[in-house]
Amino acid sequence: MTDSTRAQTVRLLLVDDQYLFLESLKLVLSTLAPDFEIVGTALNGKEAVETLDSLAASGKEQVDIVLMDVYMPVMDGVAAAKIISKKFPDISVIMLTTFEDDDYVAEALAHGAKGYLLKNIAPHMLVTAVRAVDSGSVLIDPNIAVSLIQHLKEKSASQRGAEGGSLPDWYYELTQRERSIIKLILRGLSNKEIAAEIHVGEQTIRNYVSTIYDKLGVACRKDAVRLTKNLPPFYLE
Repeated sequence: MTDSTRAQTVRLLLVDDQYLFLESLKLVLSTLAPDFEIVGTALNGKEAVETLDSLAASGKEQVDIVLMDVYMPVMDGVAAAKIISKKFPDISVIMLTTFEDDDYVAEALAHGAKGYLLKNIAPHMLVTAVRAVDSGSVLIDPNIAVSLIQHLKEKSASQRGAEGGSLPDWYYELTQRERSIIKLILRGLSNKEIAAEIHVGEQTIRNYVSTIYDKLGVACRKDAVRLTKNLPPFYLE
């Protein structure tokens, strides 16, 4: 590929654990943006990193943009973004997700993501966003930008300092959504009941619970309850 061709082409890797969405996204981008080249797809963060490693090892031209979901099995998008930003600093990562959780937005951006967009974005706006990030911009969906700013202001007040470090270290690793799910677990709700309570899919809750277990350092619901049951309720809001 010549330099002039390269300058006009944006090479993308698409990453999402929902195969139908992945294929639909591939079709939409290919149709709306002839200058986009879909280099490949992956079903989780681990596959994404392995794909980039394979391209690097083969000497083939690397991708410009990784368009990736946040919550996926095996390795989530935030963890993958952290690895990609370190190993491949010239690649820009855009998170494309249904999750508006401020903690995940902040964590994704802190780990090198250059964009955080919601899946309800209009297709032509997504194309514009990809081109903008490829040109060096950092984009956050306007629907969550205001709440993110407020969230960061509140976090800067340092809850850790105000509480005198009295809470366990794992508490500070939990996002606001994860804390609310722990609260529902402590109420005795099943994954299915939690999904109905907060209006998401049951598989999404399974992913959340798996991440919570990892952060708590436990392997089952019983141990998670034992570890968190003595937290004051307002810490799980």
